[in-house]
Amino acid sequence: MNPELKKFDDAVATLTAAGQPFELDTAEIGGVSFLTYASMPANLGQYFGLMQRHADKDFAVYLQERYTFGETYQHSAELAAALVERFGVGKGDRVAILSRNNPQWMMAFIAAIGMGAVAVPMNSWWTTEELDYGFKDSGAKVVFADRPRAELLAPIAAKHGLQVIAIDDCSGLAVASTPLADLLRDFTGAAMPEVQMQPDDHATIMYTSGSTGHPKGALSSHRGILSALYSWMLMGVATKMAAADIPQKEQFPPAGLLTIPLFHCTGSHSAFLLSLVAGRKLVIMHKWDAQEALRLIELERITWFNGVPTMSAELQAAAQTSDRDISSLTDIMAGGAARPPDQVGKISGTFKKSNPGIGYGLTETNALGAVNAGAFYVANPHSTGRVVPAVTQFRIEGEDGQEMATGERGELCIKSPANVLGYWNKPEATAEAFVDGWFHTGDVGYVDKDRFIYIVDRIKEIIIREGENISCLEVEAAIYNHPAVFEAAVFGLPDERLGEIVGAAIVLKEGAEMTTDDLRDYLAQ
Repeated sequence: MNPELKKFDDAVATLTAAGQPFELDTAEIGGVSFLTYASMPANLGQYFGLMQRHADKDFAVYLQERYTFGETYQHSAELAAALVERFGVGKGDRVAILSRNNPQWMMAFIAAIGMGAVAVPMNSWWTTEELDYGFKDSGAKVVFADRPRAELLAPIAAKHGLQVIAIDDCSGLAVASTPLADLLRDFTGAAMPEVQMQPDDHATIMYTSGSTGHPKGALSSHRGILSALYSWMLMGVATKMAAADIPQKEQFPPAGLLTIPLFHCTGSHSAFLLSLVAGRKLVIMHKWDAQEALRLIELERITWFNGVPTMSAELQAAAQTSDRDISSLTDIMAGGAARPPDQVGKISGTFKKSNPGIGYGLTETNALGAVNAGAFYVANPHSTGRVVPAVTQFRIEGEDGQEMATGERGELCIKSPANVLGYWNKPEATAEAFVDGWFHTGDVGYVDKDRFIYIVDRIKEIIIREGENISCLEVEAAIYNHPAVFEAAVFGLPDERLGEIVGAAIVLKEGAEMTTDDLRDYLAQ
């Protein structure tokens, strides 16, 4: 084994031993035994209380707004009290959040879960028709919404009996609402309601797109989310311990740039929730713009960046011609899609003080899975990394359900206490995807001798053309190599003679030109 990998594994073993900060234990969830962390809080309400450790430090920065950890927690407590006393929300009730990223989104999330309700972050890009399904499925009766989304609720609010809490100015709309600012005024100084919450009580419903039909609501427990957070914390501490003999870079206070929607687990968990215990300031972008990102990195001394690969590519391109001081930036992570391998080298070349990284996880795993970062990522840019320790197991499963040998391809399956409890209101889909504690991801991959994981395809996105399997990922990778291509997605289209043919949706770079014949000629080379 690589000596540096052994150092990391040894550090994990030390940190998870009896009496250590990440001591391991076992717990039974749904009749299946899982590893878990002995010192983990029993619920997210207790976890939110850890914000008081950094009470006077800046936490949420958005446009002209700036809130400390203490202010954010206090406002969340006030909103929680309002949910109970003004809106009659009780333990287990669903509370929706429908807004663009802002500090009030995070306050609403803490408030709902903190008083025992189930937070239901909804996709802020959904149409009224999609929202109609979301409220019917979730049963949420109270929703925090900003003006553009509140406007979409007007045709369906009465149908679902919705009570709207307006995050910003929603006056003049055809839907009644209560201003969030009024609730903060009316409940000033209120304490977080005291509610008994168990580790496996329901905490969130996060909607995930399916290959067919409506989105599925992934139902998570408090334990599920906390298991993901503590696993990332363990990985961070173990990484520092393993690198103790390496000269450290100049240290800046932890500060992250939030570019990912909070209704996705990558945004809500690895960016937002992990910051609460780490004391990490979060600077929220109003909308993505690479030049604005560089300005904020310099102004707020950002140390951590996470976005889809397209964002880090644009950031790298913009940084090449910028004179901004971005020396504080030490981590450039990506998730949500595979990062083209050549981009890894460009990032490490442009951001010489930074570690590029990629994360793999799904809504069904609370975003926990694998991570590849730093020198290991530069050396293995095609890999999504190794499993995040220490309570998560990966295996590659063949069609017969047996584990495949090293280097052999099969379906990637994940067993972890971070896995969600199942799909809300969908027992058949739950039974199909979750078997004996193992979540079947639908991704095809393999592991190498050092347990690095490689994702090579998606089971439901293999195109079968005249009996021949065609990998969507391989075709996408080839298209991405064309200099005019900005984004590409490959999929199968029905064909009467061949069964399926290859289809692609492509976005060109600004100012670029390319015809379909140009692309066909390029791919034929």
